[in-house]
Amino acid sequence: MKSLRNLPKMKRMATISNTLSVSGLLLLLAGVLVNLFIPSYYTVALVLIIVGGVSSVVGIYFANRWVKKPRPEDTLDNSLKGMTDAYRIYHYPDLPYDHVLLTPGGAVAVETVNIEGDFIFEKGKWQEKMTIGRAVRYIVEEHLGDPIKEARDAAANLSGHLEIECGEKIPVEPVVVFVHPQAQLKVKNPPIVIATPEKFKSHVAGKGTKLSDAVYAKARTFLDSRVPPAWIEEE
Repeated sequence: MKSLRNLPKMKRMATISNTLSVSGLLLLLAGVLVNLFIPSYYTVALVLIIVGGVSSVVGIYFANRWVKKPRPEDTLDNSLKGMTDAYRIYHYPDLPYDHVLLTPGGAVAVETVNIEGDFIFEKGKWQEKMTIGRAVRYIVEEHLGDPIKEARDAAANLSGHLEIECGEKIPVEPVVVFVHPQAQLKVKNPPIVIATPEKFKSHVAGKGTKLSDAVYAKARTFLDSRVPPAWIEEE
């Protein structure tokens, strides 16, 4: 298995997250100090506190997305260990989605959910059991949203790109993977595959009719081009 990561994008987003968090805290502190020592500058202090608070919240939100471990890409890579080099996973490519897996039989648009908690999918609807801890963290953590729609949209977009690049339509499957180690799933009759990392590997292994060497090579060339030269590979 080969893992290709868009390191420039990952580093850039981590830097933005840390910068927003630190600058927000500094602005909050400045606002408090101005209010304490220069009371006549109350309006200035209020603006500093508001801007600092917003910056801190946004910074923590992005830090949970781009800095906090375990990282989604690490979890996906670990789940696919032992597969042949024909399986290539692309993390944060220059495409409007985060993870794409190229397999001998086609491609998989992987929508990850990196949230702790209990999640239920039943009768076409999602439910999330809201704990006190989750409620407290809600404003600074990602929300569940509709990962099925996100995965389907990504698969449709990727399918269009690959059809143009390969000269023919190749299978692209949408899959949702809950990557957080403390996520608990109860899924009934989902329209697409919704899996834990452990089940993700067994689902994609040896699935589907094998692409011709020429078509696979074109798909690989296109996806490789969506990751900058600073990518890394892992076995």
